[in-house]
Amino acid sequence: MSLNSWGMYPQVENTVLKFSTEESLKNIIKENDNLIAYGNGRSYGDSALAKNIINVKPHDYFIDFDETKGLLHVQAGVLLSEILESFVPRGWFLKVTPGTKLITIGGAIASDVHGKNHHVEGCFSQCVEMFNIMLPSGEVVECSKEERSELFLATCGGMGLTGVILDAKIYLKKINSKYIDQTTIKTKNLKETFEAFEEYSDTPYSVAWIDCLAKGDEIGKSLLMVGDFKDDGDLSYKRKGKISIPFNFPSFALNSYTVRAFNWLYYGKVRKRVSRQKVDIDSFFYPLDAIGNWNRIYGKGGFTQYQCILPKEVSYDGLKDILRTISDSGKGSFLAVLKLYGKENENYLSFPIEGYSLALDFKIEDGLFELLEELDKIVLRYKGRIYLTKDVNVSKETFEQGYPHIEKFRAFRKENGMDKKFQSLQSKRVGV
Repeated sequence: MSLNSWGMYPQVENTVLKFSTEESLKNIIKENDNLIAYGNGRSYGDSALAKNIINVKPHDYFIDFDETKGLLHVQAGVLLSEILESFVPRGWFLKVTPGTKLITIGGAIASDVHGKNHHVEGCFSQCVEMFNIMLPSGEVVECSKEERSELFLATCGGMGLTGVILDAKIYLKKINSKYIDQTTIKTKNLKETFEAFEEYSDTPYSVAWIDCLAKGDEIGKSLLMVGDFKDDGDLSYKRKGKISIPFNFPSFALNSYTVRAFNWLYYGKVRKRVSRQKVDIDSFFYPLDAIGNWNRIYGKGGFTQYQCILPKEVSYDGLKDILRTISDSGKGSFLAVLKLYGKENENYLSFPIEGYSLALDFKIEDGLFELLEELDKIVLRYKGRIYLTKDVNVSKETFEQGYPHIEKFRAFRKENGMDKKFQSLQSKRVGV
């Protein structure tokens, strides 16, 4: 059995290695090279693909919860969804969550994921108290911001290239509702979108859907959703049923015409410039999780998500260039997301910097990688960077220019023998 990424590209052959104890994992690491840990397979590109894949998902026990601190101790294979199902009814939520709840704790740390509240709470590593990790030697060590701090800086956002995370303690946040008080702001162009983000920057959560095929004076028109938890005491959170895509769509089904039609309908369904809604946790944070196997929409050839971030002072001009280039190409996405970010952290390979990011899904097709390379050039011109968790194409040269701590990361890997054991297709491509 081979495992592949959520983007279904590239399709590769690999050996899946399972372990039941720390000793058996130690033997796997001792006997194999070209290893990478694999959680629930929700990274989009090739960051969790290698010749030999260590399956961490079965290790999904809840170990302890300190209710006085909100400190949860779980194994690395626990899904965010499992935490929500157990703890939302008790009045707790994740301090930081990405746009899917179907990722593991180990994956969240390895990607140092971020969400709709980065401008307030930062990345996932901000809520990590500690984790245990198995190193190339087979030694298991405890790691935190204070203890083995360099290992912490390298592992959070390090894409699994420092070792195998076994378990972690993370802080949850207190809530008193499963509902979000959401405000939706309809904007006519990128200027209005940026103004709305700044106007509502004190709101804890914010994200904008953006029409990436809009042209001319309408470039950057968006629906900005901002919100915070209500205080109504309703914590009756349960797992919902969901529809599922039963087969891969034919490749011609998703094209510039269908995307343009979807964007027109989605933007048009909101009538007022400013409106308020009461939405639940899943609708606000995880809308796509309601559709099983939604990756099949892109056909058997797969897809990739292109996510870049630009410094705040140049975000407006840079994103306008990027959106214009995408619109001119006709290779738009109906899943285009704009977010505001706060201060950069110290982790060597964490993605966020203070500014704005744009994320778009693209079907793998002729001409796509040429477009992505054109977008890369714009990102570099504005001193931005690409998100490794989503990437399947960025070159070594482009990657290096976006991550100033890359040499520290390379040196740390080499000093600790990590470069000999833990490698992914992505790490080889970008030279780490």
